[in-house]
Parts: sequence; C-alpha cells; structure tokens
Amino acid sequence: MVAAAALGVKAGDRVGVIGLGGLGHMAVKLARAMGAQVTVFTTTKEKIEEAAKLGAEGVMENDKAALKALELQFDLLLSTVPEKHDLNPFVTLLKRDAALVVVGALEPLAPTNNMEVAFHRRTLAGSLIGSIRETQEVLDFCAEHGIAPEIEMIPIQEVNRAYRQVEKGDVRFRYVIDMASLKAEMAEG
Repeated sequence: MVAAAALGVKAGDRVGVIGLGGLGHMAVKLARAMGAQVTVFTTTKEKIEEAAKLGAEGVMENDKAALKALELQFDLLLSTVPEKHDLNPFVTLLKRDAALVVVGALEPLAPTNNMEVAFHRRTLAGSLIGSIRETQEVLDFCAEHGIAPEIEMIPIQEVNRAYRQVEKGDVRFRYVIDMASLKAEMAEG
C-alpha cells in the first residue's frame, strides 16, 4: 500500500483493488483506513461477500454493465493479482490523471490500449516492496489503525494440504505455519 500513500490517496478518494487475496485484502484495509471509498474487482462470487465484510463494494470483473457504470470514477487502481491479467477493462475506470499500479504480477502482461491511457493522461505503473523507511511507515500505520492480515493458522503437518489449496486458489487470504508444531514433527522424525 506504499503505492497508495506515494500517490497521495486521501479521505474521499475512490480506490479500486483488483484481486482479493493475501495482498488485496491488506490493500482494502489500508485504503479504508486512509479514508478512501474502496471497490474490489474479483472473478470469484464468494469474494464479493468477503469484500463487504472488509467495508468495500465488490464487483465481478466480467460484469460489463457494472464496469461501464464505473468509467472515469477511480483515483487509483491497484492490481494485486499475482499472475498475468488483462488490465484493459480497468484502464477506462480511471479518472483523468489517475494511475493503475500493478503490485502483484511480475510477468509480462497483455498489451494495454495506449489510446485509453494517453487521451486521459492516465498512468500505468508497477511497484515492488518499499524501502525500509516506507515499510516501517506502513507497519506504524497498521499499528496505529489496528490493521492486521486475515490468516489461517495451520500446523506444519498440514503444509502440503495448504499448498494444494493455494494452487487451486481455494484459500482465504494467508496461511501461517504454527512453528510450535515443528517440535512435534521433529519428535516423530
């Protein structure tokens, strides 16, 4: 969410988060704490309900009518999708001089319609993790606002099951391994 702060997100801004997974749900929490109105774009109906629990509106990515109604509405869009993803349906949602920042995928993405970018002076950008100072600022902000990731604690013995669930895309945000369970694993081995 360093990208949101760096791009001047302020109370009342409209922020869209593309993808509601481990990174996306934190983006929603941080943007809401900054006072932004947040919309989540997802391919999974179950995530619409999760978005609502986080205080965000949810929109199905394939709902062309909903996307059309949201054209020129967003001050910032963050793509948290960790794989190749078509950004074109989202570019038109940006206001003039607004930005779409990719913080998920690190592989080549589909070509973007530059006419939609240029005619409205929109920006497409990418971001990795912030500096140590920026990371500390985000941690301080999270502490101040009581923001923490949604997790599912698992014993190390369930790591293979968890991995299969991640591969299927059937995980709710983040798995965290209870390292105390490693002691039991070591005692058995």
